[in-house]
Amino acid sequence: MYRKMGFLLAFAATVTSMLAWAQPRTQEELPTGIVVRAARQWPGPERSAILAATVAGSRMVAVGEHGVVLLSDDGGRHFRQAKSVPVSATLTDVSFPDALHGWAVGQWGVLLATGDGGETWHQRRIDTTGDQPFLTVYFSDAQHGWAGGIWSLLLRTDDGGRSWVSVKLPIPPGGTKADRNLFHIFGDHRGGVYIAAERGDVIRSVDGGQTWEYKKTGFTGSLWAGTSTDDGTLVVGGMLGALYRSTDHGDTWARLAVEQDGSMVDSSITDLVSAGNEVRGVGLDGVVLKGDSQSSTFAVTQRPDRASLTAVESGDSGVVFFSDSGVLRSADPLKVGVAASR
Repeated sequence: MYRKMGFLLAFAATVTSMLAWAQPRTQEELPTGIVVRAARQWPGPERSAILAATVAGSRMVAVGEHGVVLLSDDGGRHFRQAKSVPVSATLTDVSFPDALHGWAVGQWGVLLATGDGGETWHQRRIDTTGDQPFLTVYFSDAQHGWAGGIWSLLLRTDDGGRSWVSVKLPIPPGGTKADRNLFHIFGDHRGGVYIAAERGDVIRSVDGGQTWEYKKTGFTGSLWAGTSTDDGTLVVGGMLGALYRSTDHGDTWARLAVEQDGSMVDSSITDLVSAGNEVRGVGLDGVVLKGDSQSSTFAVTQRPDRASLTAVESGDSGVVFFSDSGVLRSADPLKVGVAASR
């Protein structure tokens, strides 16, 4: 049966919980009798645990527990719940290649699609017979997308999501099978696709996802976030304040210092976004990062509430943080462009 560990530390807890659900089991131990219900309309949905956020044109879209999808059309001042979501599964990531068409993924291998900017969603895939959730989804354009999860679960579409095919990743160097957990897929401006994964691996494709290779950052823990700047610099981050940069499209990586008042910060990084050549990020313990593609050190500020932050966007009302306790607004000077990339 499920070992529901809850939201121990926001994003970290959800990943940990999903990995706990996903340990090998006998057929008798697999969950049975799961009834898939539509997401309910919650009072105060802004207080739901949110795991990911993005923009769809001028709209802000966030997803989280119980199938909650939040929408804001006023730069983050107010959020409302999407009209219709067919599942109450925890949603872990969301991607919009344009203002209308978007995808969300999550628990039970759920893959959802919308064609109206997130107002209504439709189920494209679900598998309640096993425990293999998706953790990330990324569309490089309206036609090409990837959804990844635990145990190297990776699907690809080349027709705007009308059909999806399974991608078999190569065996990692020194390993016996492809079994990395895939935490975050992102792209660069020249068609490269990257997956921030566990054991410090970044899995790279330079041919539109046809072939993949493992690139070592030098870190041994899990990488949860990644982004690419306009000049092609890649930045990935994860557990214990790990932050790495590559200026050669992932061939080599250098660790960046994450400092507050001259001291290294070891709070785990959960989200990274870029606007131009600037990089911003958030993490556990209310950590907010700021640097650029040339920075060797990223400055850190910390929210007084020490909230477990999971995602960040900016709007007309200032910076909007997302956390295990919902939407958090701030007058923090951190500015992330509404068209920021992930």
